[in-house]
Amino acid sequence: MSAPEDSSEAAPEQAHGDAIVTIYATFGSQEEAVRIARAMVDEGLVACANLLAPCRSIYRWQGRIEDSEEVPALFKVAAAGANVAIARIAELHSYEVPAAVVWPIAEASQSYRQWVLAETLG
Repeated sequence: MSAPEDSSEAAPEQAHGDAIVTIYATFGSQEEAVRIARAMVDEGLVACANLLAPCRSIYRWQGRIEDSEEVPALFKVAAAGANVAIARIAELHSYEVPAAVVWPIAEASQSYRQWVLAETLG
């Protein structure tokens, strides 16, 4: 049996500074999702935003169970810029506590990775 790998080592793409991620966020309306997506792309904080079909969200908020329609979005960004992008989503968002979380991208074509990096890191 071999020794476990050291999980503290960065993945090759992260070690070279070319990691990309997806930010998943939800919005209260289609209009808000479009407004924020356009701002994020226009400001160069994300390469692309995919606005998905409305979904039903059930969650606890301030002691009550809520059931509402939301618009999910996927933002593609260089990992190095994810925190800045999340902060900007929060600034533009109507929710007091917006959901904006990073999903790692384990594999992507080199051309796609380079496009995301070029659009978000300059």
